Amino acid sequence: MYLEHFGLDELPFGITPDTGFTFASATHHEALATLLHALEGGEGFVKVTGEVGTGKTLLARTLLHSLAGRAVVTAYIPNPHLTPRELLAALADELALTPGRRPGQRTSQRELHDLVQGALLAHAEAGRRVVLIIDEAQALPPPTLEGLRLLSNLETGKRKLLQVALFGQPELDSVISDPACRSLASRIAFAAWLAPLPRRDLASYVQHRLRVAGWRGPPLFTPAALWLLHRASGGVPRRANILAHKSLMLAYGQGLYRVGLAQAWPAVRDHRRTWRRHGGAVAGAGAL
Repeated sequence: MYLEHFGLDELPFGITPDTGFTFASATHHEALATLLHALEGGEGFVKVTGEVGTGKTLLARTLLHSLAGRAVVTAYIPNPHLTPRELLAALADELALTPGRRPGQRTSQRELHDLVQGALLAHAEAGRRVVLIIDEAQALPPPTLEGLRLLSNLETGKRKLLQVALFGQPELDSVISDPACRSLASRIAFAAWLAPLPRRDLASYVQHRLRVAGWRGPPLFTPAALWLLHRASGGVPRRANILAHKSLMLAYGQGLYRVGLAQAWPAVRDHRRTWRRHGGAVAGAGAL
């Protein structure tokens, strides 16, 4: 590919969340600070929402990294389309709990609840907090959300035994606003919204990812190319990554060492064609 051509150590614009490329934009920094403050204060539920591709999963992993080394036990569930029993089983797995059942026997929901509750009490007695991080939380079925609320009821005389951080697309707000979830909604004291990057931040974001990937030369993207990347991506990092990657591919194919409008525009046009061909379903597709 173009790594050797540009003297890069790794691909700078992958769409898989990688904490090594974390960019501390103002909106992400504020969201992380809100999360840490709320969890440190003992809040039962905190929520982060944002459009597809704005960096929610990366922020969730950054939160996990930030909590490491503290008196905190973390559990991470990336795919929460689960029944209440399946959620308890997933939490038990994350907490490395083993039900005392014979092989082939199915552990009941009540047994899983008691197992998790016992572990939460043990961690509390040892002075440790337990934080459950749920990604793609808009996929949580209402009965599972209610089960999660009931689990969060567990507490000592001073604090909650389980704290929950929900990360989801804007649809999460619609799910929580359902009358069946009003009890849970009332418990979310802190919430953050991940907004797209403004143009200045997107330029810094592109330069940051290139530096992390090993680029040591002058800016690879001209101001005009960066302007087009922002306009075409709407400031959404994942979309910008796709467009920047395609632009570098075109520059490499032309034997160039800088990306200008002549490379960025065909990348945008190609992505638009792909988006339309798949009915708007490609990763990171947006209004270009």
